[in-house]
Amino acid sequence: MTQIAIQYKDRVKLPLSFNTEKMLAEFEALKLGDFEYYNVIPLRSPAHLVDNTIPFPPPAEDYADGSWCDWLNAKELENSPYIKSIVAQFQEHTKVTLVRLLRLSPSSVVQEHRDVTLGLEVEKSVIRLTIPILNKDNIEFYLNNTIVDMKPGECWYMRLTDPHRVLNNGDTERVNLTIDMIPNDWVRTLIAESQEEN
Repeated sequence: MTQIAIQYKDRVKLPLSFNTEKMLAEFEALKLGDFEYYNVIPLRSPAHLVDNTIPFPPPAEDYADGSWCDWLNAKELENSPYIKSIVAQFQEHTKVTLVRLLRLSPSSVVQEHRDVTLGLEVEKSVIRLTIPILNKDNIEFYLNNTIVDMKPGECWYMRLTDPHRVLNNGDTERVNLTIDMIPNDWVRTLIAESQEEN
């Protein structure tokens, strides 16, 4: 029997929602300083970057799918129990690699770009789920030149191999939680079934 390949939409809101107040409280508890333009807070990273007693992994032919190294939670994630529980929900089903908080300062723009390994159509890759934490009305996330209307606490898959850009036209920073993971059968089914409901 011939298996028909699923055509995934470029954006899919998943049937998952998370407590924005708890996420924001844990973000603020990190007591992060001021920054200019763009700031990344790693919560889960390659193990040798979290623990410097772990040796650097050997060279790999392909770094795209995260299999080239082990991954560890940073102390910032260990000290954020609610956000850690969100990550753990996905770890029950698949391998989670990079987890970060992404901050974009007021009146800033992330220029249009593509992340060439972050799409379900890429044979060997990870995908990135985005959960907005602080995302007010003046934030515009464009994917393929149309706005993705993400609300705080929602969880989105976006095909980031396509052109995307971000405008923060507001007077407060934007904060997103991003979770990278291996797109196994569970992940693909979740996205496929969710896009039918959208």
